[in-house]
Amino acid sequence: MKPVHNTSYRYPHEQTILTLTLLLVFGVIFFTATATVCGSVVFVAAMLIIAYFATSNRHQSLLKTAQEVTPQTNPRLNDMVEECRATLQTEAVQTFVANRNALNAYTFGLTSPKVVVIYSALAQVMDEDELKFIVGHELGHVTLGHTWLNSLVGGMAGIPSPFMGAILMEAAFLWWNRACEYSADRAGLLACGDVNKGISALLKIGVGLQVSQGVDPQRALQKLRDEMNDTVSTVGELFATHPLIARRIDELKKWAASAEYKKRLGIGD
Repeated sequence: MKPVHNTSYRYPHEQTILTLTLLLVFGVIFFTATATVCGSVVFVAAMLIIAYFATSNRHQSLLKTAQEVTPQTNPRLNDMVEECRATLQTEAVQTFVANRNALNAYTFGLTSPKVVVIYSALAQVMDEDELKFIVGHELGHVTLGHTWLNSLVGGMAGIPSPFMGAILMEAAFLWWNRACEYSADRAGLLACGDVNKGISALLKIGVGLQVSQGVDPQRALQKLRDEMNDTVSTVGELFATHPLIARRIDELKKWAASAEYKKRLGIGD
C-alpha cells in the first residue's frame, strides 16, 4: 500500500470532540478548585467565629475564677506589666493571675484588649527580672499579632484536605508556632534587659516546680540539652507548639550576642 503522508483520514469530529473534552475537563478542574477555595474560605471564617466565642468564654471564665491585675489588687505586678508595655510599645492588655500550681503563662484574644494570664506559681520561683522576662514574652505575642494570627493560621491549617496534605499543613502551622516562641523570647529579653535572667526563667520553666527544691541549674540545663540529642524528643518537637527549652536558650543567647540586639541597647556602632 502506498504510504499516506497526511491526516485526511482523521474522523471528521475527532478534533471537535477533543476540544469539547478538554474544555469539560478544565471546566471540572476550575469548578472543583473554585468550590475548594470557597469552601476553605467558609471553613476559615467559621473557625474564626468559633475562636472568637471560645476566647470570649475563656475571658468570662477568668473574670470569675482569676484575679484581675489592677493598681489596687496587685500594684507590683501591675507596674511591671505597664513598664514592659512601655518598653515593647504594646497595646493595653488585661492581665489576670490564675491560681495554678504550674509554671506557665499565656495570652489570647482576637479583639482588644488582649488578655495575659500568669499562673500564681511563677511568683513563688521567679525573681523580679525573671518575671519581667515572662511578662515581656507574653506581651511580645500581643505586639507581634500572634494572638489573632494563631486563630487565622490555625484555621487555615485545619482546612479539610487529603491525609498527607493535612499532616503537612499541621506541621507547617506548628513550625510557625515554634518560630513565634523565639520571637516572644526576644521580646522577653528586651523587657528584662538581662540575658542571664531570661535563661534562668526558661530554665525554671523547663525544670518545673522542682527548681524550688534545690535542683542544680547546671545539671538541669545539661538534662535539657540531652533532650536535643534524643531522637524521640527531637521528633516530638516537630509536632509541638514550643521548641525544646535548651534550643530556646541557645537561640536567646545567640540573639543577645547579635549586632541587632546591641544596636537596640545603644551598644557599639
